[in-house]
Amino acid sequence: MLPKRTQFFELLEAHSERVLAGANSMLRLINDLGVSGQEVAALIQEVNMNEASADQIKADLLLMLHKSFVTPLNRDQVYELTLDIDRIMNAVQDVAQAVGIYHIHEANAESRELASMAVDACSRLTRAIAALKKNERSEETVNLCVEIERIEEKSDGVMQRAIKALYANEGNEQAALRALALQEFYALQEKVLRACKASAQMVEEILLQNA
Repeated sequence: MLPKRTQFFELLEAHSERVLAGANSMLRLINDLGVSGQEVAALIQEVNMNEASADQIKADLLLMLHKSFVTPLNRDQVYELTLDIDRIMNAVQDVAQAVGIYHIHEANAESRELASMAVDACSRLTRAIAALKKNERSEETVNLCVEIERIEEKSDGVMQRAIKALYANEGNEQAALRALALQEFYALQEKVLRACKASAQMVEEILLQNA
């Protein structure tokens, strides 16, 4: 049987919802650093479970694309949006894994802010993708995409502030190595937001071509 038109939108929405769940787990993970080691381990596993679930949805979407002669949106755009959403989830998982790799035992205000911004961006993206099933080009949906881009732009300032604080005081070699590890950790957090921006831009492109 050929897939119904609504199934594409349902899977895209489910895919973005898994990413939002993963981003929420990442935020809780970063907020819990230095509080509970057991909780941190459980939240890393929670992120991994959301990533595995998102991967299955991605596989279902790509299979549906291959099976379908006609798609409700441009085939290439559905494919690219699916991969963009997948990149967000992978970036979220990279942040969670980095907690163990770089032995991050506590988070500062900037790291918590970046994680909160990621959840904010993912929440808006989920709402924008949910609106794609509507035939008309919604001003609200366009605004959501613009807001995601602004969040990513604002994160640049947070990132610069965090890196500046790392190198504000001279320290020994161990402190310098620690600063490099934290800088990489912040870069992984910023990567989540850049992936959200790319997804928002793809949604905007879809809206423009289906107006």
